[in-house]
Amino acid sequence: MQELWIHNVRIVTESGVMDNGGVLVRGGRLAQVGTGPCPGEARVIDGHGQLLIPGMIDVHIHGALGHNMMDGTRRSIEEVSRACAATGCTAFLVTSVSSTLDALLRLIDRVHEVVGQEPGARIAGIHTEGPYLNVHRKGMQNQAFLRHPSLTEMQQVLDHAGPLLKMVTLAPELPGGLALTRALANQGVIVALAHSDATYDQATAAFREGASHVTHCFNGMRPIHHREPGLIVAAFEQPQVSVQAIVDGVHLHPAMVRLMHRVKGPERMVLITDALQAMGMGDGVYTFGGHQVTVHGGVARLEDGTLASSTVSLNQALRNTTELGIALTDAVAMAATTPADLLGLPHKGRIAVGADADLVLLDSQFQVTWTMIGGELVYGAMS
Repeated sequence: MQELWIHNVRIVTESGVMDNGGVLVRGGRLAQVGTGPCPGEARVIDGHGQLLIPGMIDVHIHGALGHNMMDGTRRSIEEVSRACAATGCTAFLVTSVSSTLDALLRLIDRVHEVVGQEPGARIAGIHTEGPYLNVHRKGMQNQAFLRHPSLTEMQQVLDHAGPLLKMVTLAPELPGGLALTRALANQGVIVALAHSDATYDQATAAFREGASHVTHCFNGMRPIHHREPGLIVAAFEQPQVSVQAIVDGVHLHPAMVRLMHRVKGPERMVLITDALQAMGMGDGVYTFGGHQVTVHGGVARLEDGTLASSTVSLNQALRNTTELGIALTDAVAMAATTPADLLGLPHKGRIAVGADADLVLLDSQFQVTWTMIGGELVYGAMS
């Protein structure tokens, strides 16, 4: 693999933005980060003063480019992999929606087939959103598939997925919720709470049992009330708990995004897309989670007006976050470094010596010029 010297770029590192910087890619990793002349015999890549960030990681995505990963096909996962790379995402969790056990196992089978052969962004694992969710906070989740937590059923999922199962979103207040939370956490699976009507005390109990994450915070859960603070305040009080944010201008008011950032900081806030197959497709009618979903003006809704996932991409979410007044370094951390740390990927999500050469070059409008994974170009063209 040829060495690359990528220079004339604004590099976003964990300590700040480095103007007119350069990085040396050697053997799929970063061997040098800084300024100065081209070292050795490396191929020189001019970044034309654009922004170089670490590859972003989406821990919650359902589909893109017309492909829904729950459709049971290998191609849908491959197309989402390509779509992620084109939007600056270099790794992702294949995310399910509530379904039958057979449909979930089919998805897992397809992931096993694709992992290691992805055409774009790499699969970092599987995130099951449901089916152990509260009907009173179901959002777009299909009520026909919602059920109480089952250790027996989840063991079948674990046996099928193996170490690929990284995250499970559930409602801890349901019968068996705390027992399943404890069992999953003990096996190293991230337990996330959402689509939940949990009270403050119920959520606190779940965090005590090992839950450590909140899926699309503020959405699909009991809202904050001054006499019943609910799940959100319980999560805000727990320093180890991280929270997801859909920054698409629809799911969260700008003030709520800033509040989450002030309370949790970039180290415990994760940007996600929660995208359905309409991402990158535009307005239209789609079938998702057993529902008809209409996308109008980029906003996906069920027939009754309920929000149904999003159409935002990670590079758009990154731009939106900075436009709300949050520092670029923090926004990049929330899109790359924090999800990498959440998933236990120390060589991902950062531009530093020894890190994987997962890099994204963005123009002034946060559009992706090119995406690199492990030193290999997977989207765009380098000059």
